[in-house]
Amino acid sequence: MSQIEMLLKELKQEAVTTRKMLALVPDDKHDWKPHAKSGSLIWLSTHVAELPGWVDMTLNTSELDFQQNPYTQPPIRNNAELLAFYDKSFDAGIKALENAKDDQLAENWTLRNGDMILSVSSKADVIRMSYCQTVHHRAQLGLYLRLLDVPIPGSYGPSADEHGH
Repeated sequence: MSQIEMLLKELKQEAVTTRKMLALVPDDKHDWKPHAKSGSLIWLSTHVAELPGWVDMTLNTSELDFQQNPYTQPPIRNNAELLAFYDKSFDAGIKALENAKDDQLAENWTLRNGDMILSVSSKADVIRMSYCQTVHHRAQLGLYLRLLDVPIPGSYGPSADEHGH
């Protein structure tokens, strides 16, 4: 199996759990935060939804400069828009991988803020980091939902809610 095939497989596998989790975000709790230093529920959910799009961005650019492209999220007003945004991001990631070649994965990709270089990594490493970010932030989302008394689906096995605990 090539690196591209492995990345495609993992993106598709993680998408099942990610989409289930995003589908649970309640429309009436978008501004809710578990702590003053935490992002809002809609900020976190939108970030989770955008991460598959990092695959497309990584494969089709050589860098991201926050000074030239300040980070902003699209306005999401309800769960239907959140899921549509996720589906668009996921589809872009899948398409980019399907059109990629393994040798592209060794190319460097730079994250910067103007002249300040934040990181230089291979495109393969950036894609893997975006997958890790998805799992990390999806776990945060699960905690947010748990604190809002929303039953949580299992990720890699059944959850306590699915066991009836």
